Amino acid sequence: MQKVFGIGFQKTGTSFLMHALQNLGYRVCDGCGNADNPNIENEVYEICYSLVEKYDAFEDHPWSVLYRELDEKYPNSKFILTVRPTEQWIRSMCSHFGSQYTPMREWIYGVGHPQGNEEVYIERYERHNAEVKEYFKDRPNDLLILQMDGKTEDQQLWKSICDFLGKPLPENVKFPHANSKKDRLVINHLRRVKHKLYGKEPIEFLGVKIGKNFSQ
Repeated sequence: MQKVFGIGFQKTGTSFLMHALQNLGYRVCDGCGNADNPNIENEVYEICYSLVEKYDAFEDHPWSVLYRELDEKYPNSKFILTVRPTEQWIRSMCSHFGSQYTPMREWIYGVGHPQGNEEVYIERYERHNAEVKEYFKDRPNDLLILQMDGKTEDQQLWKSICDFLGKPLPENVKFPHANSKKDRLVINHLRRVKHKLYGKEPIEFLGVKIGKNFSQ
């Protein structure tokens, strides 16, 4: 199966994309489970390349920042960039992650948490989106840009994904919907509880696979 890489930053509708790809039959890798790895900068390529062999589609960090290397190593892959208005994005980042530090975010943004570092995060976010668009500017069949601004109907987003991947709209399948803030709070709480009780084996809640990478 053709590889599909979601290369939008966190909090740009990556959960929506994951649900859509899962409904289309893709085995989706949500992140790489190494957000707290202090050596992530040096080990990220080895970690990610090993995961590519096990899954069909990928989203969340660090896939978003490896698009050039992935494009070169896995030709004929498809890339999907999810974007949100900057002010919505940084507000969501600060609300969700606050001052929570991870080495993954430090590697990507230069500082490990968004709260108090909004300008740094905004610059990196906007630069990433601009660089992706420039990189794929002459390859419209390889990049899909999804505007996750809350104005586009879920069904239209779903159709855009299916058309881009050459997949028919499945019948009798509920359209994936981005998690509400309330759902995300419940899911994050369950991730922490589940991790303490059951270890690293993933479970599902509200259609979200809850695994060892909850700290991202």
